[in-house]
Amino acid sequence: MTDKTFDPVTFDIIQNALEAIADEMFYAQVKTSMSAIIYEVLDLSTSILNPQGEIAASGAGIPAFIGVLDKAIAGILAKFPLEDIREGDVFASNDPYFGGVTHLNDMVLAAPVFHDGVMVAWVANIAHWNDVGGNVPGSMSAEATEIFQEGIRIPAVKLFTAGVENHAVFDILKVNSRLPDYLNGDLWAAIAGLRIGERRVLELVAKYGADTFAAAVTDYMDLGERRARAALANIPQGSYSFAEEQDSGVVNKVTLTVTADEFIVDLTDNPAQSGSLNCSREGTEIAVQLAFKDFTDADAPGNGGFFRPLKVVTKPGTIYHVEAPGALGYYAEVEIRLFDMLLRAMAEHFPGSVPAGNFASICGTNIGGPHPDTGRHYTIVEPQVGGWGAWEGSDGVSGQFSGFHGETFNCPAEVAEARYGLGIEQVALNSEPGGEGQWRGGKGIEVHYRVRADNNFLSVGYTRSRMPPWGASGGLDGSVNYVEVMRRDGTRDRHAFTTNLTVNEGDIIRVVTGNGGGYGDPKLRSRADIERDLKNEYLTPERAKEIYGYEV
Repeated sequence: MTDKTFDPVTFDIIQNALEAIADEMFYAQVKTSMSAIIYEVLDLSTSILNPQGEIAASGAGIPAFIGVLDKAIAGILAKFPLEDIREGDVFASNDPYFGGVTHLNDMVLAAPVFHDGVMVAWVANIAHWNDVGGNVPGSMSAEATEIFQEGIRIPAVKLFTAGVENHAVFDILKVNSRLPDYLNGDLWAAIAGLRIGERRVLELVAKYGADTFAAAVTDYMDLGERRARAALANIPQGSYSFAEEQDSGVVNKVTLTVTADEFIVDLTDNPAQSGSLNCSREGTEIAVQLAFKDFTDADAPGNGGFFRPLKVVTKPGTIYHVEAPGALGYYAEVEIRLFDMLLRAMAEHFPGSVPAGNFASICGTNIGGPHPDTGRHYTIVEPQVGGWGAWEGSDGVSGQFSGFHGETFNCPAEVAEARYGLGIEQVALNSEPGGEGQWRGGKGIEVHYRVRADNNFLSVGYTRSRMPPWGASGGLDGSVNYVEVMRRDGTRDRHAFTTNLTVNEGDIIRVVTGNGGGYGDPKLRSRADIERDLKNEYLTPERAKEIYGYEV
């Protein structure tokens, strides 16, 4: 079809079709991956982008990953001139200094889509791989000081050139992983997702014509921009500053400036880059984009057009703009702290606009070693769920991933026990105090992993381990995130960040995630709500009397 059909109904059909295609790419990858972090936890994302690399449509998955893919395409285009990109090419990048954006565990794959010799789109995905080498199993070390220590670096290279597989790159990837079979399976699952996306985009172009397809994408971008600017017009203009102490005692700072045309986020006055707690400039933009969208118009299209009024200012060499060869293994904790700080700043300057604080950490938990039944190396990579903050009229939600982490799931106990060398002794809501208010914060969780073999390892990276989620409008602060290792000899040791800690048969790894902050004066909580909390064991009689003045 070559006729131009520029009408709103056709545009709407194409725009919705693109969302459906991105979702189909997502589930094709989910159903064919080998690692539970992908097929159970859904630690991945997919997008369709225009030829310039702006996001046109996104599939399900982690919101913070969706924003990676346009920046990854920018990294590819910076390295490869358009005349060097051909039909059948497939690119791979995991290096934050070459468009990888996050850390080395997250592999981006992208492919151009050509129609009649002309590029009409990109299809792309990103997923977390359990092990990409480096100095510790799982490839995430809190002790890393340079990216060289964190694993194999893939700096935006071609996996396929004009449809021909580059066997050398495949071999290099596999030989650098402690889990080569899983890596290879996850890699081909990602390729399958791209091929599904390419096929569906070409079917859409064939049906409506390349000109109509391109016009529909442009129209969708413009809709996103109109929605953002309409929301911006409703925010009082001015400058708003905020500072927040972190677990380590350092203070992170932000200045928000709202003008008639821009929403400016200035992060220049922040700590110097340090260890593995850094993120790329592009990663900082993603955290800001998510907070901006949450605050302005959560229901608008999350495409490239929506973020045109947003401006992010950073200083090279800081935690929000790491310079090479800085490490980025725990980049997500830097970004989630930024995302949370921005929401807290908005809550302070625009009361009632966002809920109380949530547990706000990925709580990445890596456990592995020799499998007790087979002797084969295993690694479980498990982000954790926790408590969300309360809001006026509503208790917080319990046992959910943070808003930054988004539409993902915990790995079911049955799957974890079948695939990994661990026993799951307990999965329960966190009964610790914290987060009380007229509306209470959601409950975190308490999970017990039983180690079934000697010489296993534990690596974790939890923030909000000292500074709890903040209460709002008189509500109390929530509780903190931590891991406690209960040794078989009866001793216990507590951790927030640790790398390659030895755990042995019979040890219990006790994961505790925070309760969200409360909202409103606790003295105003209804008697019925207090009694329900007591019945569900979210509250002890002693705490009920102390906080609510309630006598059992």
